[in-house]
Amino acid sequence: MANRREIVLYPDPSLGEVSQPVGEITDDIRTLVDDMFFTMYEAPGVGLAAPQVGVHLNIVVYDPSGKDEEKKPHVLINPEVTLTGESIVSKGEGCLSVPLEYRADVQRSSSIHLKAMDLDGKVFERDIDGYEAIIVQHETDHLKGTLFIDKIGRLRRALYDTRVKKWLKRKEKQA
Repeated sequence: MANRREIVLYPDPSLGEVSQPVGEITDDIRTLVDDMFFTMYEAPGVGLAAPQVGVHLNIVVYDPSGKDEEKKPHVLINPEVTLTGESIVSKGEGCLSVPLEYRADVQRSSSIHLKAMDLDGKVFERDIDGYEAIIVQHETDHLKGTLFIDKIGRLRRALYDTRVKKWLKRKEKQA
């Protein structure tokens, strides 16, 4: 039975930490993946990286399907991404770890080459483009300690940081 895990929110400094490779697929890893999918779907989101639930291992789960489509869950363990496409703008990107439903346009590659391991320990490679490539880039950035807000202009970031500070102060007063 999968459990919902607490999503770590910016500005928690742990979101800036680099994750470690997974050495072996254990029952604990399988449980973590199940919990991550449960948490992602409940949030609701299209992707979740292990650091977002406080585990600094190179694990990503995602599902590019739309609301009314059949689910297409993917697990990436120790993913390696090579950017292969032209630079495009990902419009209105958001993140489950970035509060206040903040969204921004982010430069991404239109396509990628992905090498990763599945939950059976089997290494696979795929070329991915479009929306799915953007999701994988976003989630694998988390493994390097990078949030999408690290990729926006300094002024927009400063304005967002000010909003977050005010929001945190209001939360403190309410507690």
